[in-house]
Amino acid sequence: ICEVDSSRDSETEESEEENPADMNMIWIFSRRFQLSVPKLTSRRRVVQELLSDLLQVSHSLFSDSFFPVLEPVIGVGSACEGWSPHKEEDVIYCMFVPLKPPPGHAFHLEPDTTGQMPQTSMRIRVEQVCTCTGKQPDQSRLCFLHHSAEELKRNQVTSLLHTLCTGPYLDGEKIALWFRTFVISAWSAVPQSRHYSMKVLPSCRSCKMRLMKDSGRSLFVEMVFSVQQGDSDIFLSSQPAGAQFPPSTTWLESYAVAEAKFFRQVAVQAPPHSCHLKCLRLCARLLEGSGISVYALKTTVMHLLTLIPLSEWQHKYLLMRVDDIMDYLRCCLEEKRLKHFFFGNEDMPEEISLPPDFQEAQPLNLFQHLVQDPAAQTKALKEFDEL
Repeated sequence: ICEVDSSRDSETEESEEENPADMNMIWIFSRRFQLSVPKLTSRRRVVQELLSDLLQVSHSLFSDSFFPVLEPVIGVGSACEGWSPHKEEDVIYCMFVPLKPPPGHAFHLEPDTTGQMPQTSMRIRVEQVCTCTGKQPDQSRLCFLHHSAEELKRNQVTSLLHTLCTGPYLDGEKIALWFRTFVISAWSAVPQSRHYSMKVLPSCRSCKMRLMKDSGRSLFVEMVFSVQQGDSDIFLSSQPAGAQFPPSTTWLESYAVAEAKFFRQVAVQAPPHSCHLKCLRLCARLLEGSGISVYALKTTVMHLLTLIPLSEWQHKYLLMRVDDIMDYLRCCLEEKRLKHFFFGNEDMPEEISLPPDFQEAQPLNLFQHLVQDPAAQTKALKEFDEL
C-alpha cells in the first residue's frame, strides 16, 4: 500500500532544489508555521534535571519502604521527540516514570479480560516473594512469606499489596495520588524550587505540574507511571491516551518509549539539518481541524523515514517530503488502511526492541474505523481535499 518512489532522477532533483521559488516557499512556511523549535531541547533538559532531583529525594525517603522503586524518567511524546505541534506556551513535556517492584515483591503482567478498551490492556498482579534466600539475602528485612503477621506488624512497614494496590493488582490512581503528595511535600528539597514556583494540576492517573518563573513563563510537565514489558521498549502506561478511562487497575500498552527511541536513532543517522521534524510540525499545523489524528500523521512519517533514504531528508527537500507525507496519507484514506508501525513491520530498525509476538502479529489498522463507517471515510477525504 502507498508505494513511495525514492529513486527520482538526481539531476532533475538538484535543479528543483536550487529553484529560488522553492527555497522562498520553504522560508515562507518556516516563518508562517514557526517550524524552528530549538527551545524544546533546552527546556526538556530542565525538566529531566528536575525529575532526576525529585527521584533522588524519593529514593532517600522511601529506601526502607515497600513503595514501588522509581526508575530514571524517559522523555516521550512530540516535545521530547523534538517537533511539538503546539505553540511554545502550550507544550507539555511528558515523562514516563518506570516502576520496579520493591524488595519482597514481584510484578506479573496479566491480560485484562474486561474488554473495555480497544487497545491492548493488562493488569499488574503484585505477588509477595521470599527474601530469606538468594545470592544476598537481606537480613535486616523480614520475609513476608516466612515471618508471622505479628512480627511483620511490629517490626516492618506495610507491604505494597496493602498500600497502592486494589486487591492483588497495582492501582494507577493510588500511585498517582501517592506521588502527587510526595511532590508537594518534597518540592522545597530540590534546587529548582529556588527558581520556579510549582503547582500540581488535577489528574487522576498521572502527576501534572506547572512550573512558573518570576517572569511569568510556564513549563508544563506530566509524569506518567509505567511498567516495562520484559526487556523491550514497550511499556504499560497508567494514563490512557484517549478520553475513555478504564478501571484503575487496567494498564494500557504504550509504544511511546519505542517511538522516542526511533526518533533518537533517526537524529543520529540523518544528515545535519534534516527536515523530518519540520515536516511533522508543518503537516500537523496543516491538518489542524481535520479528522486525521496527530498519531496517524506521526505513524505515516515513521513509515516514510524507513522507506525513503535519510539522505533524502535534507532541508532543501522539505517540500518534496511534505508532498510525500500528504500523498501517503491520501492513499491510506482511500484504502481505509494505515498500518501500525510496530506490528508486523519488516522494516523495523534493529535498535528497537519489541516483544517476540510483535513481529509475527498481523499489522493493526489505525484506519479500521473508516472500514466500519463509510460515511466517515467520505467525510475524511472531503476534509483532506479541502486542505
